[in-house]
Order: sequence, then structure tokens, then C-alpha cells
Amino acid sequence: MNGLLIGRFQPFHLGHLNALKFALSKVDKLWVGLGSSNKPREKNNPFSAEERKEMILSSIDEYMKERISIYFIPDLDNHVKWIEKIDTIVPKFDVIFSNDELTNHLYSQRDIQVISIPFLKRDELSGTNIRDLIISDQKWEHLVPDGTKNFLKSTNAKERLKNL
Repeated sequence: MNGLLIGRFQPFHLGHLNALKFALSKVDKLWVGLGSSNKPREKNNPFSAEERKEMILSSIDEYMKERISIYFIPDLDNHVKWIEKIDTIVPKFDVIFSNDELTNHLYSQRDIQVISIPFLKRDELSGTNIRDLIISDQKWEHLVPDGTKNFLKSTNAKERLKNL
């Protein structure tokens, strides 16, 4: 059985890693959709789709890498066209993993099973919180996997975030 998990991963953090592990416990193959892949860099989307892919791949083990495929999912202004676009990008899937109300509604209309993802420390593990901690020189490293931490440090993410 194949599943789909879509996220912005701005940046990829331990909550996202937990979501990947949860989804992989339910399916054989997991399609990971990098949402907002067509958006320019800005405050809420500071990392390109390629950079987010790099964060994910550098943060997971070989076994997980063998079971996931990463796809770039652009934003569209029309929600129905958005899920139709997803159909043209990712292979067929049987289940979608999401906590997003709109995504749940759209896919339930199509008879695709929607499974909610258990949140892990949601107050701490959010991209917004992590970006804010980086900008304000507070501790953030414990909230992301090593691959993401190394990527953020090597690309001087703090300066990028401050300039956006």
C-alpha cells in the first residue's frame, strides 16, 4: 500500500521525522510531497524545495530512503485543481496522512482514506517556532535532526532568515 504525506517542512524538524516514521509504519511506500514548491523565498517559506529535500534526505536513514520518494507540489489558488495537480505529480496512493482540515475534506470526497498524524510537542516543534528561535539566537538545535541542523548551519540560515 502507498501513502502520501504533504508538508512544507520549513525547516524539516523532529515532528516531521516522527510523522514520516508514523506514516511508514502504515504503508509500504511513502510519497513525500514538498508543498509550496513554486513559492519564492520569503519569511514563511525561506527554503527552496531542493533545500528541503536535502534536509529530509540528510536526516533519515537508508531504510527510510528506500521506502520514500520526494515530489515537489506547487501551490495553486484553486483547491480542487490542486489535488488534480497532485494526481499528475505523484504515483497512485491509497491513503493520505494529514491533519489539515481542507486536505481531509478534499480527499474524503474522493474515497481516499485520510489518517491523522499524532503531533509531537506541537508547541515547540513548528517551523515558525524554530525559525523564530534561530533568528533570536535561542537554542533550536535540539528540535531538528542532525541532517537539518548541519544544513541550517552550513547555509547560514540565521542570516537568510534575518534578511527575509
